[in-house]
Amino acid sequence: MPGGRARVVNDRYLPADADWPVPGGARPLVPAGADSPLRNASRARVSGVTASAAVSHRARLTVPRRLSQLQRAGSITPAQERGYLSSWRAAGRTHGRLHGTRRSELGAVIATLEAITARHQLTESRLPALFLTLKRNVQWWKAGPLLASGTRVEFSGSQLVWEYYPGQGIELQVLGSFGKADGLYSAGRTHYGRLRSLLGELIPLAVHRAGGLAWEYYFSFDDGRPPWVSAMAQGTALEALTRAYRATDEASYLTLAHQALGILRRRPGAGVAVPERKGTRFLQYSFAPHVDIINAFLQTLIGLYDYAHYSGDRVAWRLFAAGNAEAEGEVPHFDTSAWSLYQPGLEDDLSYHELVTGFLDELCSRVGATVYCKTAQHFHAYLHTPPRITQLTRRGTARRRLVLRFRLSKVSHVGIVILRGSHTMLSTSAQFPYGGHGFSVPALRRGTYTVHLAATDLAGNFHRVVGSLVLAPRHKA
Repeated sequence: MPGGRARVVNDRYLPADADWPVPGGARPLVPAGADSPLRNASRARVSGVTASAAVSHRARLTVPRRLSQLQRAGSITPAQERGYLSSWRAAGRTHGRLHGTRRSELGAVIATLEAITARHQLTESRLPALFLTLKRNVQWWKAGPLLASGTRVEFSGSQLVWEYYPGQGIELQVLGSFGKADGLYSAGRTHYGRLRSLLGELIPLAVHRAGGLAWEYYFSFDDGRPPWVSAMAQGTALEALTRAYRATDEASYLTLAHQALGILRRRPGAGVAVPERKGTRFLQYSFAPHVDIINAFLQTLIGLYDYAHYSGDRVAWRLFAAGNAEAEGEVPHFDTSAWSLYQPGLEDDLSYHELVTGFLDELCSRVGATVYCKTAQHFHAYLHTPPRITQLTRRGTARRRLVLRFRLSKVSHVGIVILRGSHTMLSTSAQFPYGGHGFSVPALRRGTYTVHLAATDLAGNFHRVVGSLVLAPRHKA
């Protein structure tokens, strides 16, 4: 941004991008087997918010009216009310002067704040995060460059990480910010000052939720509308606060971590805890109780374990024990014997496979549970194991189109070449998940054809098989 007030970020202390919904690259949020436009497109929808769609204007609670209510109740001071009201009016004036993408993006952020207010969800504790989001969007869309979907940005004088969600402006990346805090701790003592500074910005943005403190998200994602929470982000917050305690020996960080246990004790949608037969499953998204994302579950457990280990907090130990019991039972079901699953029925891409493998390594070293250690070994091996492809269709009828079926062991790019002698009759390729699939073959003359099937998995491992296809003449009645 002109004047050095903000910059597009390429921060080496940020974790890899395989950690949270990235616009245009977010993971699907539907149970296996469901008909999902998210999976079919290999991309998740990030829903835009418009003022007309947010809430009916009839008898709607407005932002100024809500600020006045909070001030009269003694929840905020008159000076705070004036400050928030000034920011609100400034945003409206800026919006009126903008055009095109800039106007629509800032308008979406304004509409989200209006919708939260109209639903009577604009509480005192949400004011800092929501109005900071409004302020940063005013700054960015007034003078900042237009952004590509998923671009992360930072503002000078601040350590917070923001991310661009088209149609919703730039939003605070809670998981990315706490992940950056973890990275600063790992970078060593010389970076502890930045760690404290970053947490000093994040802590005041926590809200009262589920009987404790939580860091919320204020954009719509798939079927979830703001404000919503994530166990993975909360678990990463626990880990970052614990590391800050280890770096500074300040017990206040552990006190805050204890207060952050609230959503891990409550069911969705206030919380993220789903009781199961063996224990408790922690959710990636508070609005999606039936979506089981294993990497998010495991990261939550890592944060819980670290906090419980260094604090001795009995509540945290109980939560970890319940989550660990469930995770140990679930983890084998995410192993296809050739690759890892992101959620039941849906394979990981390469970055998520590496991510979940790292989480299993960490739990293996902390807990020593056989299931974590063995599954991690399997997942490491799959990075070097070629895919297996088997031709299933070997006969057909001449001069009729057919589907040549094959079976694949793991997600791969598959190519097919059908030859008659030295003549190529078909050559094509596509990416397929594990399981049974097929290529459409045009009507060919009778005879025997040579079939080459080749598969290259996400890690670059290659396997090829050569078979035959016999096309016989159609039998007459």
